[in-house]
Amino acid sequence: MAAGDVWEVTENDCSDLYYLDTGMYDTESYGAAYVLDAERPAIVETGIGTNYEFILDALDELEIDRADVEVIAPTHVHLDHAGGAGFLAEACPNADVYVHEIGARHLVDPSRLVAGTKHAVGEQWKYYVEPKPVPEERVHELADGDVVDLGDHALEVHHAPGHAPHQVVFHDPANDAVFTGDAAGIWVPDPGFVTETSPPTDFDLEQCLADVETIRGLEPETLLFTHFGPNFDPEDALTSYEDVLSNWVATVEAAREEYGDDEAAIEHLIEQSEMADVWGERKARAEVVLNTRGVLHYLDHRAD
Repeated sequence: MAAGDVWEVTENDCSDLYYLDTGMYDTESYGAAYVLDAERPAIVETGIGTNYEFILDALDELEIDRADVEVIAPTHVHLDHAGGAGFLAEACPNADVYVHEIGARHLVDPSRLVAGTKHAVGEQWKYYVEPKPVPEERVHELADGDVVDLGDHALEVHHAPGHAPHQVVFHDPANDAVFTGDAAGIWVPDPGFVTETSPPTDFDLEQCLADVETIRGLEPETLLFTHFGPNFDPEDALTSYEDVLSNWVATVEAAREEYGDDEAAIEHLIEQSEMADVWGERKARAEVVLNTRGVLHYLDHRAD
């Protein structure tokens, strides 16, 4: 699928559900946003701000008036999930932004979030735009156990803080589907496997594995990955991610011990990566750097 194309999800009896490729980082099949054409229409995930117009175009294609959108729901406030929230809120005047209470203030004043993102993503910042603040009165703070009522659908909120303390996953019972954010890793639909996501500074292996159990306990028929797209074999994906993530942490730890220098370990892991064939050399390298630094930070704090 090309960036901006809108696809309907109909497998496993899903209904009213659409997704599009936001063209994130100029990388195909990396960043998705979802539209639920519910009685109270909702946008789940907003991309990095760049190409937010693709989401508005999707609303137009689906004949959903922008004034009818009532819910904008990023799974967490990392800018690859919430960077477009302010732009979409401005374009959809009756929509409120629903986000976990820990992250809400960063949508109202994104300055610290921007600084942290620039430090974490390095040269990838060139693909971002400065986020637009969301008016405080339009931010709804969520906590574990809350339900965002969409009429004929709902977003049941489950806190999933292993990737970030402000992350939630949303369960839509009507579709028996879970919007996973980054809690189930990255789904690569072609050729079909999951891979790690472990950015600094909040990655926590044990909590990430607990988050996988949270999703498994919901027994969904469908996983809706932000990175990237729907998956219709949740148990296989979740079991695979448990193994992938645990092995990734062990691999980073072994590389640090072997090379005795974190930068040398990162370069070694870049050379070992096979993701260039999927995302291109530039994006694959950036992913390894980001995910390795997150694990190294985790190892340092685990030691403490």
